[in-house]
Amino acid sequence: MQQINCLSIIIPCYNESKTIHQILNKVIEIGLINDIKKEIIIVDDCSKDKSPDAIRDFFSGFPGVEYKLIVHQVNQGKGAALHTGIREATGDYVIIQDADLEYDPKEYNLLLQPVVDGFADVVYGSRFAGGNPHRILFFWHSIGNKLLTFLCNMVSNLNLTDMETCYKLCKRELIQSLDLKEKRFGFEPEVTIKISRIPKIRIYEVGISYYGRTFEEGKKINWKDGFRAIYCILRYGLFK
Repeated sequence: MQQINCLSIIIPCYNESKTIHQILNKVIEIGLINDIKKEIIIVDDCSKDKSPDAIRDFFSGFPGVEYKLIVHQVNQGKGAALHTGIREATGDYVIIQDADLEYDPKEYNLLLQPVVDGFADVVYGSRFAGGNPHRILFFWHSIGNKLLTFLCNMVSNLNLTDMETCYKLCKRELIQSLDLKEKRFGFEPEVTIKISRIPKIRIYEVGISYYGRTFEEGKKINWKDGFRAIYCILRYGLFK
């Protein structure tokens, strides 16, 4: 059995003032296995709306809940927000949580279980594995995700089914030891490839739910990010 005292939950945020309270409420409500404590770290990437104010207003209703809010003065990208959150983390393990409503914090325990059982150092939550609910959206996005995962697997010698997933659970010391460069959506292939090169690393994957958003509902990733991901796979996979 692996003893975990605290899980750092890193939430990158950009223009999510309308829904941020919903995801934060879910994060607060979920009880973690083995009474693991939660460290909530929110990084606002210079939102144009009032996301920081919405976050502060939300936590004013939960005076007993500790959290860290870091606000970038210049918009740098999701990857840069994650870099900031990773640096600030002090928990035994780190998990990434998008500020939208596509992923359900109730499933943290699914990712924690292989770690608690002593099998894993890193756990990915796959939207393409298992029998959990998935919203049906965007054929070409799903093809793109599978292509990017396939290419990343080729250069990392992994057999992941969902490299692009938000839910990545990693031992804090391991992810903090990585020299991460990508400031936007290239973060996903870069961190995966660099994790795969850690000696004797134990990577697991579990099936999770996915409640995808349309662009009208706030989805931000587009085809340009897909090409950047391919570039990152080649850069970090073929040229160490």
